[in-house]
This record gives sequence, structure tokens and C-alpha cells, in this order.
Amino acid sequence: MVLMTVENLSKSYVEKILVQNVTFGVNEGDKIGLVGINGTGKSTLLKVLAGVEEKDTGTITKGKDVTISYLPQNPDFDKDSTVLDQVFQGHWPSMKILREYRRALDSGADQKEIIRLAGLMDTHGVWSLEADAKTILTRLQVTEFSTRVGELSGGQRKRIALAAALIGPSDILILDEPTNHLDNQTIEWLEERLLQRKGALIMVTHDRYFLDRVTNQIMELESGSLYSYKGNFSHFMEMKLLREENLRTMEEKRKSLYKKELQWMRQGAKARTTKQKARIQRFNSLEDSAQDISSPDMQISVGTTRLGKKIIELREIGKSYGDVKLFENFTYTLLRDDRIGILGENGTGKTTLLRIMGGLMEPDSGEVQIGETVKVGFFQQETPFIDGDQRAIEYIRDGGEFINTGDGTKISASSMMERFMFPQDQQYTPLEKLSGGEKRRLYLLRVLMESPNVLLMDEPTNDLDIQTLQILEEYLEDFPGPVIVVSHDRYLLDKISEKVFLLKDGEIRGFTGNYDFFRATWTEEEKKDKKEEQPKRDRPNGRNKALKFSFNEAREWETIESDLEELQKEIDHVDTEMHQAASQYTKLQELMEKKGQLIEEQERMMERWLYLSDKAEMIGKEKDS
Repeated sequence: MVLMTVENLSKSYVEKILVQNVTFGVNEGDKIGLVGINGTGKSTLLKVLAGVEEKDTGTITKGKDVTISYLPQNPDFDKDSTVLDQVFQGHWPSMKILREYRRALDSGADQKEIIRLAGLMDTHGVWSLEADAKTILTRLQVTEFSTRVGELSGGQRKRIALAAALIGPSDILILDEPTNHLDNQTIEWLEERLLQRKGALIMVTHDRYFLDRVTNQIMELESGSLYSYKGNFSHFMEMKLLREENLRTMEEKRKSLYKKELQWMRQGAKARTTKQKARIQRFNSLEDSAQDISSPDMQISVGTTRLGKKIIELREIGKSYGDVKLFENFTYTLLRDDRIGILGENGTGKTTLLRIMGGLMEPDSGEVQIGETVKVGFFQQETPFIDGDQRAIEYIRDGGEFINTGDGTKISASSMMERFMFPQDQQYTPLEKLSGGEKRRLYLLRVLMESPNVLLMDEPTNDLDIQTLQILEEYLEDFPGPVIVVSHDRYLLDKISEKVFLLKDGEIRGFTGNYDFFRATWTEEEKKDKKEEQPKRDRPNGRNKALKFSFNEAREWETIESDLEELQKEIDHVDTEMHQAASQYTKLQELMEKKGQLIEEQERMMERWLYLSDKAEMIGKEKDS
């Protein structure tokens, strides 16, 4: 069922074209991820689709009675309203009836009016709405429903806005950066909810795991054009590479033919015959059809200062807020090559720990020693712009007119801004006119240009586009000093972290390995804890049953490693075929589907191998004991 049709849609700001003549449809069941570099107009396109902003040209046609829920990147709030009142600000009839009913109760309206509204609540099935809202808010870790919104943090407000979007009975759900300010556990809950939800979904997010799990279609906004790909984010990345390779091949052929025809034109081509006229027209067409196949590319090449032997030492530190103990007696010595990811639910003290490590906050107990050569670069969760009228280049020049690059040379602030994808015509833009992602990118440059040798990063992925994240990940991998990151971005943590600190139940626990390894370890520990809480089931003779492989498990354990090797060979063979069929779209699609099935089978087999491997190890330990 078609819910929305968009035809020849265009939208510009001043002289900047964001969307130009794009056409697409939104069907029931579509789960669309909108991607593109910061400043290309992703949020603007969502606003236009949601009816918050007007389009310049084109048509947007919605099906009869189709409703839309929208979560903006920076929601507006009534600071004096309560949490529940804010959630029920929607325009749906059920919301209006609920608001009227709540107002009638609060104002002591006469009994007849309350009975009338109660009847409407019955007719429209509104009674469960408040319970649903409280359930969603609780899952989003907002539990004080009567608190005034003005008293809450920015992260809590964003979660309230997300709850309002989720509770609305909409056909199309539009979300702009829904995972910002959510911890990993809550993101996993949101994934499941969106997967089970009927209707259509259109969202902008930088979370690549989230895109992989939830979406079945990716739309990329690039230079005003919209490119659509069926499949999740991983599939999109593969197909995008193929599209760009095909474009490069076509452009090379065009250049070669153009060069040949240009030589003919310079010899004094004259349109005396019909064939010559046609050839001149083809030459003009070749000249006009040139394609810009280059893409904006951020270059992080910023110098660092020398780091001595002593970096940061935490000795028996503890911190509490009122009666809430965040952590205590935590000791750790930071190493030069540390790559640490800090995890925990919201409110467990992740940012507090980071601020204590950076010397921005004192612990309640214990001691923090910071080496004399340490120069901390602290990338905060909230972008600390004060003057929205200040020009972007002025903000950077406040940190220095010249900047040392990674190879030791000095370049101007303006040149470094160009490396961070701020062309000269954009450098004098007031800060308040930049998109959320552009502000984050500018702030990142400001932090790095001061040549830190220790990096502390609090939710660095918020509002950054995927291309910038990939470049940032490479920079962090090669950074010569320690990197400590608080992040809900599982892909980033997988890529860079080699240790994980988990803040939970008033303590800090350390794990060696990346996020995936931590999740596997933590899941096993949780299962073990649950088993230990259950009474042991002994055999009648009082002895526990010996652990052993079943007959089928024993046969599977003997062959599973060779089966995995054969499966990998088959995947490699399909990769070779895909490379050879790069220009045959139909065959390429078939090969992509085949590769996807093989990878799914590989993942299933790897999970099985891990299970059998763990069991074999446990059997061996039992025998030894």
C-alpha cells in the first residue's frame, strides 16, 4: 500500500541547493534509512516530509487518512508542562480527547462533562494510552512523569520527544537521530520496537548497527540528488561502491572519447554534411555530460604534543551524588596505547568518570594524578557554542591563527577548515546557521587543533555523518596517545576499543576486548549468575550429571571447522564473480543475494562453533578435576 508519493521535490536555502527534483514513494512496511554527509539537507528533507517546512517546488501526496509522527533532531518544549503533558501534545483525536479529560479532572469540571469525555475515551480506545506512554517512558529511563520539562537535562528531553513520536498512532514514523542520548540497552529495545512496528519508517541516524538491523531500504542524499538502494546499510555500502566504480568507468570512457573528438574539432571540423553536424552535436553532448565523481573528503591531519611516561593515575577514587553512589575504590593507571570504551546505563556516571580523568572534576574520595606533559583534548557531549552570531572561522581562530599538522607543517585556520569540509564560502557562516552535524565537525576541529596527546570523547558520534565517523575512527586508531570514549555507537566501540569499563550497580568493572567480545562475555556472566541463583538439581544418587557431548554434537564438533573453511572459500568465490560481473546489474543482484545467504549461514555456524568450543572446554575441565 502506497502511503506517500513524492514527485520532483526541490528545496534550497539561499543559494545552496539541498534537494533537487527528487522523486520516490513510501510504502507500508518500508523502513528507510536516510544517509549523507552533514549539511546535505537530510534533516531539512525530513522536515519537508513531516510538513514542518514548506517545499520550494514539487508535490507530496499522502494517502487518505495517512498520519505522520515526527521526532526532530532538536525538539521544542514547553518548559512548564509536565513530562506526560509533553508526551500528549500530539495532534491526533485520541490525544486531544485525553488532554481534555485530564484538564477536566484537574480543574474539577462538573460530573456531566467528565462523563461525556469518559464516553469519548471509551469510543476512541484512549484508556490504554496513558499506560502505554508510561511504559515507553520507563523503557527510555524517564520515570518522574509529573516533573516539569524545564527541570530535565537535554538528553531526557530528547527521550520524552521520542516517546511522544512512538506513542502516536501514525502510519509514517519520521525520526531524526533517534539514538542520540540513549544507552546501548535502550537502543536494542528501540530496535526491537521499530522492527515489530507496522506502517512505514523514515529515519536519519549515524548508528550503523541500528541501520543494519532495522532498515530494508537506504536513501543517500548527495549534491541534491537522492539515490535509493534496497536492503540494509551493509548492502548499501557494497552497492554504493559498485555505483561509484561504474560512474568512474563511464567518466573515463567519456574523457577518452572527448579527447579524441576534441582533436577532430581542433582540426577545423565544419558542419558541411549531415554526418559532420551530428558529430559536432555529439561532441557538445560529451562536453555537457561531464560528471563530478569526486566526493567531499575530510582530512584529519592534526599534530600532537610529546607525551611523557606518567599519564593519568586514578587511585581509589569514588563519587556520589546525594545518596546515589556512582562508583568507589576505583584504581587504574592509563597506558600510552590504551583504547577504552566506557559503557553503562544513563545516569551511572560515565561522563562524571571522564571528567574526573580529565581533571575537570574532583572525586569525593581517592586521588587523581596527571602527568606534567599531558595535554587533554576533551570532546564533550554537548557542543559548547556560546555566541550563535560568531562566524565559523572566528570560532576556529580563537584557538589559533595557524595550526600544526600531523607532518609538522603549519597551515592557516582557513586551510584546516577546508580539510574538515568547510569550503571558503562557508567559513564565514554564523554558527547558528550550521547544521547539527556541521557544528559537531567544527567543534571536533577546535578540540584537535590544540594538539592534545590524550583524547577523552563523550558521545563523539552524536550528529556526525557516517563518512565523518569512518574518518574519525581511522584517526583514533592511529592516534599516538590514549583514547577513552563514552559512546552508545556499537560500531565505533567495536572498531577502536581494546578494553571496556562497565559502570553498573555503583562499581566499575573492566573487560579486555572490543564491544562484541564484551557483550558475549557479559551475556555469559549474566546467564551464569542466573544459574547460580537457581537451586542445583542433583541426580537421585546425589551426584551431579557429568557434562558430555550428545552423539550429534560429537559428530558436528569433528567437522565444523572444515565446514567453516569450505564456506569461506565459497564466499571468496562469489566475491570474485561479483567483481567480474560489475557491469551486469541483474547478475550482480543475484550474486549479492547469494552472498547474503552464505554470510547468514556463516554467522549461524560461527555461533554454533562458539557453543561447541565452550562446551568442549568445560568437558575438558571436568575431566581434569
